[in-house]
Amino acid sequence: MTSAGLAAVSADPARAAILLDFDGTLAPIVARPEDAEIVDGGREVLRSLLDRYRVVAIVSGRPGDVLRELVGVEGVRYEGLYGLGPTAGRSVDDEIGDDVQAVTAAVAGAWVERKGVTLAVHYRHAPDPPVAREELASPLADIALRRGYDLLEGKMVFELAPAGESRKGGAVTRIVRETGARAALYAGDDLPDLEAFAALDALELEGISTVKVAVGGPETPTALTDAADVVVAGPRELVELLRTLSSGPPAPGR
Repeated sequence: MTSAGLAAVSADPARAAILLDFDGTLAPIVARPEDAEIVDGGREVLRSLLDRYRVVAIVSGRPGDVLRELVGVEGVRYEGLYGLGPTAGRSVDDEIGDDVQAVTAAVAGAWVERKGVTLAVHYRHAPDPPVAREELASPLADIALRRGYDLLEGKMVFELAPAGESRKGGAVTRIVRETGARAALYAGDDLPDLEAFAALDALELEGISTVKVAVGGPETPTALTDAADVVVAGPRELVELLRTLSSGPPAPGR
C-alpha cells in the first residue's frame, strides 16, 4: 500500500488537505442511516490530523448538520449534501417528492429520505435488492430527467440532486483553492466519489500533488478501486492509514 502522493501529502502538512467521505469511509455501512457510527479511533485521528494539516474536511451526501453531529470533531470542515450547500437553490418540492414517493411505495422495503435540496431512495431493506434496483432505476431516472435533476447511484440507494450543480468534485476543488493547499488526499468508497477523484486528477495537472484512496468493502464499485492510487480494506484500515499521516510534530502555526 504505497503511493508517491502519500509522501507528498505528509511531507508538508501545513500546505496539504485531507478530504474524506463519511459513510463507508469513516463509518461502516449500516442498514439505516441514523444508525451509522464513526469507526473506533476515527475521532482521535481526525483531531491529530487537525494539529498538522492545513484543512481536514468531510464531503458527504449527508446534510451538514447531521454530518457535524455524527462526527463531532470541532475544527473539521463539513461539506454536506455532496458539497452542494445552500447555493444549489430550492429544496425538492412536494410535487417531485410525491412522484418519487409513489414510485418508491410500489417497491417492497424501499423508502424515501428527504434531505432538502436532494432526495434519496433507499432499497437495502428490500426482500431482493437487485430486483428492487431494477424496479426503481427507470422510473426515478424519468422523474429526474423531467424535473431537471441528476440521478446519482450509490450503495443500494438512488439520489435526486439538482442537475448542472458541482458536487463532490466541485467541493474538493473549492476547498483546495480556498486554502491554497499544494497537496491533497481524498478517500471515498462509492460511485459519487469518482467526481472527487476526477477533481484531483485535474488539480494534479496544475502541479498539486494528489492521492486517491478507495475504501474497499463488499459493495465498493470496481470503477472506484480501479481509479484509486491506494486501496484500503475498510474504514478501520483507513483510520490506520490516516494515523500514519498524523504522526510527527505539529505543523508550524498549528
